[in-house]
Amino acid sequence: MTKKEITIQIPSGLAARPVAMLVQVASQYASEIHVESEGRTVNAKSIMGMMTLGLSSGETIVVTANGVDESEAIKNIEEYLSSTK
Repeated sequence: MTKKEITIQIPSGLAARPVAMLVQVASQYASEIHVESEGRTVNAKSIMGMMTLGLSSGETIVVTANGVDESEAIKNIEEYLSSTK
């Protein structure tokens, strides 16, 4: 299992379109991937689950991946969340 704290740098935060993109990134991997924020944990491959977190730019989350490609999954999720576009 790999766990990493990541600060969201996407200017708009995780509104509908950025959440959809994050779910697409997470769904490329076989690993189970979860996002934790303020004591709540959701499946990173679930659009509805991710939307319930209401994450803003500058917030720090914990991403956990468990599976054969967990390191690559965390790396690419961090790259996406760290983009300033």
